[in-house]
Amino acid sequence: QVQLVESGGGSVQAGGSLRLSCAASGYTYAHSCMAWFRQAPGKEREGVAAIDSDGDTLYTDSVKGRFTISRDNPKNFLYLQMNNLKPEDSAMYYCAAGLWLGVCWFGADWSYWGQGTQVTVSS
Repeated sequence: QVQLVESGGGSVQAGGSLRLSCAASGYTYAHSCMAWFRQAPGKEREGVAAIDSDGDTLYTDSVKGRFTISRDNPKNFLYLQMNNLKPEDSAMYYCAAGLWLGVCWFGADWSYWGQGTQVTVSS
């Protein structure tokens, strides 16, 4: 049974930092694309960052230079280091897994999703 469990969300002031974690189980983690998505109230879900099995990364423009996605394959963990947070980063953040090798892209048919962790940034 595939499980993705996010943690690390919380409330911070603008300019602060948070580190999100996603614990994955139930599939061959190393052979997958992994990504972080977010959804704010009244807005569509958007891709934030993705990382493929080779460690190549993809970021949406609004977080480039502030967020860093990484993965620990032996431990089956995905991370998102978020620095210089802005109020517009406030959203529910979701971990997603794509069970394929090769390039990751946000518009793919992601196989599994976590339940989400809330990030709130105050000005």
